[in-house]
Amino acid sequence: MDSVYELYKRGCELLEHGDHQAAIVPLSKARDLEPDKASIREALGRALFHAQRYEGAAEEFQAVASSAPTNDYALFCLGRAMQQLGRHREACQPLALACSLRPEREDYRLYRDRARREAERGADL
Repeated sequence: MDSVYELYKRGCELLEHGDHQAAIVPLSKARDLEPDKASIREALGRALFHAQRYEGAAEEFQAVASSAPTNDYALFCLGRAMQQLGRHREACQPLALACSLRPEREDYRLYRDRARREAERGADL
């Protein structure tokens, strides 16, 4: 049986090489063994996001953000996943928090502003 570290390492290698769908398998196993490990959940969230499995990605980034509310990257990715799901109004809060934590990040501001515009237009599905 693979250790949690071996599963995580294998998943990260697959993720790094752009094999997002394959990365989900070992990272999911690692998460199931260590559900409180933010690094595992963040990597799994990235794999899910890039595999266009946005609901799962949002769940993983929400778990990270809940346990580490100052993790700007998790908040940003949570907001992006919500945008991809068409849930712009829900995306506004995590994106705004990410911006307040890292005001120098132009990309954070760009997506926050897009979410606000789409929410104002009532673009939520």
